[in-house]
Amino acid sequence: MNLKSTLIVSAIFFLAINLTFAKAVVYDFVVAQDGSGNFKTVQEAINAVPDFRKTPTRILIKKGVYKEKLVLAGSKQLVKLIGEDVNKTILTYDDFAQKKNSFGEEKGTSGSSSFYIYGDGFTAENITFENSSGPVGQAVAVWVAGDMSAFRNCRFLGFQDTLYTYGRGSRQYYRNCYIEGTVDFIFGSSTAVFDECEIFAKNDGYLTAASTPDTTKYGYVFLNCKVRGDASKSSFYLGRPWRPYAKTVFIKSDLGNMIKPEGWDHWGKESNKQTAYYAE
Repeated sequence: MNLKSTLIVSAIFFLAINLTFAKAVVYDFVVAQDGSGNFKTVQEAINAVPDFRKTPTRILIKKGVYKEKLVLAGSKQLVKLIGEDVNKTILTYDDFAQKKNSFGEEKGTSGSSSFYIYGDGFTAENITFENSSGPVGQAVAVWVAGDMSAFRNCRFLGFQDTLYTYGRGSRQYYRNCYIEGTVDFIFGSSTAVFDECEIFAKNDGYLTAASTPDTTKYGYVFLNCKVRGDASKSSFYLGRPWRPYAKTVFIKSDLGNMIKPEGWDHWGKESNKQTAYYAE
């Protein structure tokens, strides 16, 4: 199956996911900080989802800034988070890689995430996901490991390592989303489609750092995206290979003048040029 036919099949699959957003929604739980819902915190609502439920659980999150370090366990499947307002429904935390845990050890990149998503079939709509620690090195806003995850009209805010598409072998879809950062701010091993998203480059650095396994046919696919930002001219690479078989393509996307003419960086290893697949 060639790239074009694979993308068509993927589009049909993810269209089915998108159609679920368009239907009239009856919420199973409501999260509201003022006490008007079922829960005051997002984690309480996630914990209330029955393990391995085969029917989607829809959770409405009312406007507010929810400072919580969130975990969606692998047993919490088909969970749907719907924000009341993408700009005013904010899930945030401020851990970062060099921050110490209770044993005095650095949390590391993986330990810095504000939200960990392990459950399959997760979807989110109209929500801002943020790591609010600032420009302090690696600081993940969302870690996505679950298969068949989808985000629509969401924002991902941070600096270095904002969005970690962690799941080896997982498939992820981002539609009409805003993702910002500085260095390697979209990174990981998943197959991920970014459809009509805005990628916002801050300062200078690298948009992507894929670590696609050699057994995975496709890595990152950016379709009809816009690369914008306040970075200076020719200060950003489209990507660099975190692992030798990284794969990233930009298709019919509008690239701003902050992108370097050479486009890609081989991360200091000439051998990466023989294994990585980069195209625009």
